[in-house]
Order: sequence, then structure tokens, then C-alpha cells
Amino acid sequence: MLGLSAYAQDLMSYDEVIEGSITTNRTLMASKRYLLRGFVYVRDGATLTIEAGTLIMGEKSSKGALIVERGGKIMADGTQAKPIVFTSQYAPEKRAPGDWGGVIILGKARNNVGELVIEGGVGSVHGGADDADNSGVLRYVRIEFPGVAFQPNNEINGLTLGSVGSGTVIDNVQVSYSGDDAFEFFGGAVNVRRLIALGSIDDDLDFDNGYRGMMQHLLVVRDPQYADVSGSNGIESDNNAGGTAAEPRTANTISNLTILGPVGFGQNTNPLYRRGAHIRRSSQTSIFNSVIVGYPDALLLDAANVIADAQSGALKINNSFFSGAPKTTDAAFNVGAWFATTAYKNTLLADPAGAMLASPYTFFITPRDFDARPAAGSPLVGAAAFTDARLQSNFFTQTTYAGAFAPGMAPWYLGWANFTPQYTNYMQGIPAAGEQDAELPTAVALSQNYPNPFNPSTTIDFELDRAQHVRLSVFDMMGREVMTLVDGAAPAGASRVQFDASRLASGAYVYQLRAETTTITRVMSLVK
Repeated sequence: MLGLSAYAQDLMSYDEVIEGSITTNRTLMASKRYLLRGFVYVRDGATLTIEAGTLIMGEKSSKGALIVERGGKIMADGTQAKPIVFTSQYAPEKRAPGDWGGVIILGKARNNVGELVIEGGVGSVHGGADDADNSGVLRYVRIEFPGVAFQPNNEINGLTLGSVGSGTVIDNVQVSYSGDDAFEFFGGAVNVRRLIALGSIDDDLDFDNGYRGMMQHLLVVRDPQYADVSGSNGIESDNNAGGTAAEPRTANTISNLTILGPVGFGQNTNPLYRRGAHIRRSSQTSIFNSVIVGYPDALLLDAANVIADAQSGALKINNSFFSGAPKTTDAAFNVGAWFATTAYKNTLLADPAGAMLASPYTFFITPRDFDARPAAGSPLVGAAAFTDARLQSNFFTQTTYAGAFAPGMAPWYLGWANFTPQYTNYMQGIPAAGEQDAELPTAVALSQNYPNPFNPSTTIDFELDRAQHVRLSVFDMMGREVMTLVDGAAPAGASRVQFDASRLASGAYVYQLRAETTTITRVMSLVK
């Protein structure tokens, strides 16, 4: 058992404790570090505003959690350079799933049960009749090491949304290493973009009680060592616990989803992994333009109502790529033939490698090399379609590619997401209250080379918010690495590198900076 002094050394410091109820408008400032103690409620009529770049830690002993009640609002509007971070209070390499509660937002939209208490033991109700209800903004936000289970089927997830309406903005949100589900939706009609679930214990995307939102550009990355005794799924979709066809039905629409399970990537995998998508209990979740790989079963259509909806077209899977044969609970229904229906334009891959993603599992070994974009020649390129009626909303951005990322383009998570939260030192570069700001860049930056075009040499400048390992490389337009300029430790602040291209032919080249949490790519021209 740790002594008191050793235990204290494992914890990060904070400037202010937040506890109890927030009943009037309040702002959390980026110049302070905050600690959530116990259940913190944003009550009806109050708005909690959180400045971009703010750090908020959850206390483990009191199961710290933030609950935005029905009628309350959260305005957590971060930026790509300054995301808002909710995380464990523990120091780097001491963090674990379930270190604190999580974030719960409750609204007044419809569900198929009526007013009900949200799971997690917090005692707050959600539900109503206003599908356009506005609970605020969650944008450029990370939620790390949350997820507390009070008892079976009564947990706080990473981000729990209860009857949240479409007036709410959920965009660029990452939940990492949740002790339960990453994202769970109980009814409501909120639309979401650019979500990341990393290393969850249980499910990544969980739908219940009549959730009807639209979802685009979603990434799920599993950690092979973590899975739940209940069986871990990428998607778990229910209409309600009883499996009835109560209205409104869970009938959300997903496009451009990438789910990377651990099976088949050469990892030692927890045996509790189950399905990429488990659609059951009368739900009608539809999936378009997506890729799901790395599970023992890519898909399970479970029970008569779900199978009937698949046959009628109320539930659709189109223009998508799965590895691992789809299955069903009804032997009389040929789910493989249904999935392979010509008009649906789905592809069953022989193994995860068939998706030809660049390097989806390298982040367990060298996180800076993680890349889930389709490589050149991937079948995902040019495979998307947006002709179905469910995709006609202006919410959806039409793409030509299936999956979450465009080939050859910078991924949308650059600059704000974090794939190594266990090792991030949040105390470095964050001034305590009353201190001067540290003279460090607020994010990793890579400048355009100068001069450009050039012959035969040019300079490349980059900046780091903290000392870290970086790799600066030059590639030709075929994707071949032609020179490594830096591969090792680099100091915080500005660095300059001279690139001599005397031995290279004229043409366009790509130079790429890979830091521990960010990859930035630019193009330069050599003219001889």
C-alpha cells in the first residue's frame, strides 16, 4: 500500500475545487487547473462556460463527475490548438480507466420511455417533447480515463447523453480509456461529428431508448488488452431494454465510421471481444460508407424485429467494408446473402489488412506513426455514396471515400486529439493561477519551408509545446521516404532544419513532422 507521501506524489496539483451545484452562470478559466469533487451539477437555468485550453481533473475517491441537468447548459468550446481536457488527477503513467466519473448531459428531447433517471447513480432525470432542445456546445474536448461502474447496468460512461436535442453541438470530442462505454446515447436527436473512442473497456458507441441522431466521421480504436466481462462491441444498439418496438425507435444514421478492433492485427487480444456492431432489441441503426475490422464477428443482427427491419429496409448497411462474417440469431435468415446484396455495395474483407489502412495499430508501439487513412489502392477510395434518403440532410458532408478519413489528406484529429494520454504531462506549460504564461507555443507547429520553390536547399522550421521525440521526414509523391531529417528528442520551442536536396530530381515533395500527439504535413517544390 502506498504511503501518504507517495500517494500525493502520484497526483497532479490543482488550483480550485469544484463541487456541489452550479446554480448561476459560471466560467472556468484556462489559467487555472480545476478538480471535480463528487457529483457536480449544472442546474436548470445555469450555464457553465469553459474557456478553450482549460484543464479539469476528476477526483477518484469521490467519483468526480460533471452532470449538466435538463435545462442547464455547458459551453465547452475549445479550439484545435487549445482543446478542453477532462482527465485523471493522476500523474503520467499512473492513470487508469475509471479514475473518475465522466461527463453527463441531459436534455428535453423525446425518448421511448418518458421521463427517466439517467444511469450512473446521479439521480437526475431526462426526457421531454423538444427534439430541438439546446444543451450547449461540446467542441474540441477530450475526456480521458473516465467511467465508473456503481453496479451492473448502472455506470457513468465517458460521455453520456440523455434525451439531448439537435440544438446541441457535439463536434470533435475524444473519449479515451473509459472504464465503461465511451459514448452512450439514451434517446434524443443530437447530431454528432468527429468523435474518437480510444481504448474503451466496454462498448464504444452505445444507443438506447430511441436515439435518432445523425453521425459522421467517427473513429474507434481498441486496445487489445482491455475488454469487459459483458463482452465488448464497437457498436451496441438497442431500442429499449425490453426489445419492444416502442416509439420513437432507435433509428440513428451513421456515415464515414472507422472501427479498428484488435483481432487480426498481430496483437495478443483479450478473449472478451465480441462484435464490431451488435444491432438488437428492435433498434434500426443504419450504417453507410464505413469500415469495421478487427472483431471475431463484424456484425450481429439479433432477434426477429431487427431481421425484419433489415429485410424491409428500415435498417440499412450500404457501401461498407467489414472483416469477419456477419451473423444472425435466426438460422432461417441468410445474413451473408443480405449483406452481399448487389444494390447495397458492401464488401466482406478476408482480413483487416484488406482495407489497406496505412498503419492502424502502430500507436501501441510508436504512437507518432498511427495512421488510419486509406493507403493508395485501398478499396475504400471512391467507394462512398450519398444517394440514400437517410443521407439527404445538409448535415452530411458528401465524400468519395468510405471510412473516417480521406486518403492523402491530413486527418481531422490533428492538433487536438491525443493517442498517448497515459504519458502526457499536463503540468508542463500550464501556468498556475497568478503565474505568467510559459513562453512556449500553444501547439505543435510546422512552417512552410523557405524559400519555396527552392534549389538545391531550403530551411524547415517547427515548434514544440514541450520537449519530445519527433520525426521529420521527406517523401516523394509516391509516398516513398527519401530522407529523414530528424528522428529523436527535440527541445521545446523553435527548431530549424536545413534540407539539402542536391541528389534529388526536380518535383514536388512532402515533408512531415510526427510529434507524440500530432502529425503535420506540407508540400514543397524543388526546381533545378
